[in-house]
Amino acid sequence: MAELLVIRHGQASLGQKNYDVLSDLGRSQARVAGDWLRSMGWTPDRIISGTLNRQMDTADEMGFDAAVEQHEGLNEYDFGDLLNARFKGAVPEIAKGDLKMHFRMLRETVFAWQDGEIENAGETWDAFVTRVEAARAVATQGPAKRVLAVTSGGVIGQLTAASLGAPVRHMMHLNLQIKNAAMTRFMFSGPKFSLNEFNATPHFATPDAIKLMSYS
Repeated sequence: MAELLVIRHGQASLGQKNYDVLSDLGRSQARVAGDWLRSMGWTPDRIISGTLNRQMDTADEMGFDAAVEQHEGLNEYDFGDLLNARFKGAVPEIAKGDLKMHFRMLRETVFAWQDGEIENAGETWDAFVTRVEAARAVATQGPAKRVLAVTSGGVIGQLTAASLGAPVRHMMHLNLQIKNAAMTRFMFSGPKFSLNEFNATPHFATPDAIKLMSYS
């Protein structure tokens, strides 16, 4: 059996004009994750990342020698676009400021997207599911036994839910749990693809490193 180790990007700049930039904390999280994997003797034969800056920079900060491939199927869904489409450009101010309300709005918006209730979104739910599956297929092809993929919470939630045959809503329940730089591991062989561990952060399991934990 081969391994697909999926890492969520490090903390991005939530609340800033450009979210697609790693914070200093996010860069530290990525470096600690890479260091921990090397200390465990785990080195990837192959690395694949989405094309978003926060994903590519996380892969770079992890410090492995393998060249980083890119696949757009690992990119996160565009929450800003979904919000604008749902509210026809008039996004409620409360969704922009309060963090608790932000995540509540995120959950409700994705549920509406899954139900086909958002018109004129840049991407349909079915298109998102299809491209995530395409990325999974590419990542699990070839002779590599240890594949590292760097992506985002929504993609990890979908990969996990699909591997379990879970109801569609479960993707979002998983998405909202995923910590920055957390590790989700799948095992694969030919058409076989199964979850081994979810949202693990052993690299933060010390009194000093626990301070690096974040969710957004």
